[in-house]
Amino acid sequence: MPQRTPFPKICIALGFPQVDALLEHARSEYDAGERFFEFRLDYLPNPQHGVAAIRKFLSRHGDCVILATCRRHQNMGRFNGSIEEQLRVLESAIEAGAKAIDVEIETAENCIPRMDGLRGHAYAIVSYHNYGGTPSLDPIMRRMLRVPADGYKIVTTAKKPSDNCKVLDLARSHPKTHTVVLAMGEAGFPTRVLSPGFGGVYTYAAPNAAEGTATGQVSARQLRNLYRVEKISRGARIYGVIADPVRHSISPAVHNRAFQARRMDAVYLPFLVRPAQLKDFFVLAEKMPLAGFSVTIPHKQKIIRYLDHVDPLARRIGAVNTVWRKAGKWRGANTDADGVTRPLEKRLRLGKATALVVGNGGAARGAAYALTAAGAKLAITGRNIDRVRVLAKACGAELLTREQVQQRTFDVLIHATPLGMMPRVDQCFFADRIPAKLVLEMVYNPLETVLLKRAKAQGAVVINGLEMFLEQAARQFEIFTGESAPRAVMERAALEALAASHA
Repeated sequence: MPQRTPFPKICIALGFPQVDALLEHARSEYDAGERFFEFRLDYLPNPQHGVAAIRKFLSRHGDCVILATCRRHQNMGRFNGSIEEQLRVLESAIEAGAKAIDVEIETAENCIPRMDGLRGHAYAIVSYHNYGGTPSLDPIMRRMLRVPADGYKIVTTAKKPSDNCKVLDLARSHPKTHTVVLAMGEAGFPTRVLSPGFGGVYTYAAPNAAEGTATGQVSARQLRNLYRVEKISRGARIYGVIADPVRHSISPAVHNRAFQARRMDAVYLPFLVRPAQLKDFFVLAEKMPLAGFSVTIPHKQKIIRYLDHVDPLARRIGAVNTVWRKAGKWRGANTDADGVTRPLEKRLRLGKATALVVGNGGAARGAAYALTAAGAKLAITGRNIDRVRVLAKACGAELLTREQVQQRTFDVLIHATPLGMMPRVDQCFFADRIPAKLVLEMVYNPLETVLLKRAKAQGAVVINGLEMFLEQAARQFEIFTGESAPRAVMERAALEALAASHA
């Protein structure tokens, strides 16, 4: 039997229809320091050509571990041959030097004696995939364990936040069994980072210069450097950001770099939470458990109903962007207010300023109450005039239509709508003149929106959304950890993340 040594924590999934591309990406990843690769032989028109590629690659890179997979078409793979032909391909891959093979359960349970023979020469993984959702996993695990194997891989598709817990709990509840547990899709991304820390043998990554073989895969560089997959312990504190959409968020880059700078055993993850999934998200938050999380569009107002205690300012604003757990209770605060007033106070006296807020959501509410508290004479406008009217009345501000705004000029304008944000970069609330001498943009991706370009061209002073973002993020970090925020580190991380998003 092969030695039961652990694999590296990250396996690069390589699926290409041409052998040359397969080898090119494998070599590139090797040069980047990777040593564990899945060769998806079923992606090739002739899988035996992939077997030859394994032999060729290992002849020059013998320190690597190759996992060979040849998944049948009937089981969501690309191989159209019979089970017998599939097993012959995998036997050839082992002879070529593959140290591990992946056989889907539908094949494995039909040829248990043959599987025993394969196990004598390679580490045999039996796998289950569900592309439709995440069912109850205990019956599936019982089915899997009836087939003797060295490891068991269960991969589902996350449709809601709590599906992450279902998947991760499987590894936690079978500590003596070698498991690989993952949930596909953007909603399942947290499992790709956390599964090794929860007891999984390894996780999968996409190659740096190509798409992965499943939705939700990111590069090994990102898993290793940003999320520190190899260093996450079972006792790590877990934080995150909840949003819809969430993929564009630079918060994971900023907060994870801050944790690293302070040498904390903590990780910060993006959680995709649809508008109707807040209640389900709290199932995840309790079970995982989460230590705290940031809240952004579209949850800043509705999140309040799920909290045990809300800071008085956040309660007045009616919006929360920071949630943390203390003494078993969920607490909420709003750091957007500081994010607005501190950058403005560096440039003018708010107590004597006229201000216009554009928007009516959680960020707009935070800005409106903060400006009112600072003594500014406030007006509010937005796309939904009925909602704007409610906000204006609540904070004693003047309600203005778009047409009325164009007849005025304000000392400061705060833009608090998603217009202009990636990917809708060509949009702007104002069709023509920007009615202010100083413009603070809350959108930070891109750094220079259409609004800021126009304002600058008209001679206005502009503040991009990154300055406000960093101010509120620093305050969040301090609430989460009780330590001072490494602001310079966070700013560098934000700029690098924004540059990468446009590369």
